[in-house]
Amino acid sequence: ELFKILVVCVLVGIVASLGTALFHLSRGQGDSRKMVRALTIRGLSVALFVLLLGAWAMGLISPHGMAR
Repeated sequence: ELFKILVVCVLVGIVASLGTALFHLSRGQGDSRKMVRALTIRGLSVALFVLLLGAWAMGLISPHGMAR
């Protein structure tokens, strides 16, 4: 359960980072450095991928097919 909460928190952080970047992009006259900073925080995506691979390697999660 703790692992699922961690994954959901990281996903929320990724979505928030993308939303912030979109906001700065749509403003037009805003500072582009803020948008770039918001997009670099997307390194969370890489961290989530590594976290999922590590959990799979340790046996905390297991891949399964789509349920029919």
